[in-house]
Order: sequence, then C-alpha cells, then structure tokens
Amino acid sequence: MILCCGEALIDMIPAPTTTGRQGYVPYCGGAVFNTAIALGRLGIPAGLLTGLSRDLFGQQLAAELRASGVDTASVVTSDRPTTLAFVNVQDGQATYTFYDENSAGRMLQADDLPAVPGGVSALYMGGISLAWEPAADAYAALLEREGHGRVVMLDPNIRHRFIKDVGRYRARLDRMIGQADIVKVSDEDLDWIIPGAASPAEKAEQVRQLGPAIVIVTYGSQGSKAYLRDGTMAVAKAETVQVVDTVGAGDTFNAGVLAKLHQLGALAKDALTGLSAPSLEQALAFGARVAAVTVSRAGANPPWAHEV
Repeated sequence: MILCCGEALIDMIPAPTTTGRQGYVPYCGGAVFNTAIALGRLGIPAGLLTGLSRDLFGQQLAAELRASGVDTASVVTSDRPTTLAFVNVQDGQATYTFYDENSAGRMLQADDLPAVPGGVSALYMGGISLAWEPAADAYAALLEREGHGRVVMLDPNIRHRFIKDVGRYRARLDRMIGQADIVKVSDEDLDWIIPGAASPAEKAEQVRQLGPAIVIVTYGSQGSKAYLRDGTMAVAKAETVQVVDTVGAGDTFNAGVLAKLHQLGALAKDALTGLSAPSLEQALAFGARVAAVTVSRAGANPPWAHEV
C-alpha cells in the first residue's frame, strides 16, 4: 500500500447563488488528500495518515476517503476544526486564502502519529503539511522513523505564506529531500529551492545530489522532465484539454506517476535505482493524462480508472 501523509482540508470554491451573488461550495481537498483520493480511484491500494476533525467538514472528508477506497486506519481524529481554503480562480489559475489556526491537521504532533502498517511499501509526503508547524516537524519525524526500506516520494508544493521561519523550513526540507527517493517540484518550486541563474537541469541535479534517485520538474502546460541518477532524462508532454481550473492538478499528476510505477513493479528502492528513462516516461505520461481529467472539471476531482 502507498501511504499518503499530510493535509486534508476543505476547498471553498466560488459559485454563483440563486440571488446572483457569489457563494462558496465546500469541496474535499488538500494536496496529500487529493493524491490519496486519486490513487484510490485509480485502483491502487492507498491509505491516508492525517489529522482529521470530527466536525461536519471532517465527516465530509472521511466519507470521501471511504467512497474512493482509501484506507483510513492511520487517520488521527480530534475535536479541532477543519482547515478551510477559500479559492479565487482567475484565468483558470487558483490562489488561496487559508483559515487553519489550531486546526486538526496543523496541530498534529509526533506523539500523535501511529506506527506505519507493515504492508506499506511506499510513503508520499508534501504540500502545506511540510510548512505547517507543529505538524511539519511531526511529518519529518515520521519520515525519519518510517522511511527506511520504503520508497519515499516528496512534493514540497511550496506555499510561501505558510513559511514562518525560512531557515527552519529550508533545513527541514533539505533533510527530507535527502531521505526521499523521488522528489517532484514545479519549476517555481525549483527556483525557490535553488535560487540563482543556473539552468533548470543544473538546479535539478543539485536537488538530486541531496539524495533522491529521481527529480521530476513540472512546467504546467509545457509538460514535465525527470532527471535520473545515471544522468539520463525522461520527458513527457502535457495533455491538451479545456481547462476549468487547476485545483489539484499537481496532486493528481503525482498519483498518476505513483500508480504507473506501482503497475510497473518499480516502487522499490532497488527498482527505482535501475529505472530506465522509457519506463519513467510512461509514468510521467500517465501522470499527465490523470491530471488532464482533473483540470477539465471544477475543484480537485480526480478521475476513476475507467475515465483515464
């Protein structure tokens, strides 16, 4: 099973009301939640480790996990509120305003975390849960404790407004990158992690030198490139679709990559080390196909296997 570790929240998506004024509709979301849901819908054994509220929004999130076939045995429940992310979409691009003080996800601490089940072969981490404190330190501790012998994929999905102490965040992120096997970043993330005038390929290699076997860089509608330890590169184009919004696009891309690697029998540390560029291109292309379905409809609504 692939265990996704990180935030689950509610995306409040703008929609017109019967009065003509704009309202907001609650959609299940959160980067790591989205990836778990996408994996479950694709038929890949997946679970979620997160802090979930018992409030009405937490119940909505739990119901969506069950409906999508995601294992919830590692969910930590509390009476704290659910994080809300109000979404503003302009020209198909989403920006967010978060309400997450004292939330069930943010206040998760290392002592709250359950042991990872023995049947988990891969861990996926990322999103704002890597910047939230104290939860960020809890997930870093979880990776330190449970990452050995398991494939680890990390997507920082950097949100600057959540970073209260840049030095602490960079130090923690560098440690986690060093413990990961696959690191996926957007081109903007890559420029933040490795500032300066170096080329994307040079920056990706600097990230890879921290430890991961594979570094994937996404370029939105321009597709993605992945850099392997042997110096080879895999490239995949983005699919052309009518974009409704980009909410959850990167999260479902990650699920598609993980799903294809699972299907190829490559989600093992030794298999990733020897993965060929053509096999990785299959994974990137499948990620693009899955993401294309998500961006063609409102909110983070990943496709089921029969829709891909």
